[in-house]
Amino acid sequence: MSDTVLSTHGLRKSFGALKATDDVSIDLRAGEIHAIIGPNGAGKSTLIKQICGSLKPDAGSVSLLGHDVSDLGTSARARAGLGRTFQISELAMEDSVLENTVLGAIGADAGPWKFWKSALKTRELTERADAALARVGLLNERDMTVANLSHGQRRQLEVAISLTLSPKAFIMDEPMAGLGAEGSKTLTGFLDGLRTEAPILLVEHDMDAVFALADRISVLVYGKVIATGSADEIRTSPDVRSAYLGESA
Repeated sequence: MSDTVLSTHGLRKSFGALKATDDVSIDLRAGEIHAIIGPNGAGKSTLIKQICGSLKPDAGSVSLLGHDVSDLGTSARARAGLGRTFQISELAMEDSVLENTVLGAIGADAGPWKFWKSALKTRELTERADAALARVGLLNERDMTVANLSHGQRRQLEVAISLTLSPKAFIMDEPMAGLGAEGSKTLTGFLDGLRTEAPILLVEHDMDAVFALADRISVLVYGKVIATGSADEIRTSPDVRSAYLGESA
């Protein structure tokens, strides 16, 4: 489709006899949130690693804006427009919110920075970082140490760092993990508006958030996509109920 931003084509990855991804072909379209759900061990993390470039597939390819990025590493894919947040935070906890965000801006430039803290004196980089922090509502916390942020604020900071890369697509791995009901509600509202900036491929176990946000949902079971459709289609699918959601859906 002409509005496809990100797509995978026949991704396969095996670890011995285990097929972690089995001929996975999905796409992410402009302006949408496409959720990937499935039980633990379904292959979701393996799929995300292949899309982002930290794990080489045995077969298949990944395209971003119509260009094959399969041979690019994680940093090159990020500079090409792939923004990622992680299931487990990888922030520099001892540094400030601004310092963490400037690191993202440096990555966007791919410049030869030998002493990155000197970049804090570079107006262009700090302005880009401040703009991203304002976008996620953390500008007032720019000088705080990351360790002093709430869990939800750290999730927002990860998004801000991705925003410094001017992403064409977001890959979000369980952003609701560890959040309470109020935190999940706040982040759900934020992500709902973020899709206008760039579409989101969302891996998430919080089904309330998934059904509230997703335009389309793909269900991964034992490495294979067993269904793709709207929230209503997935909620009422007998195959999905049997494999993952259960009758409570």
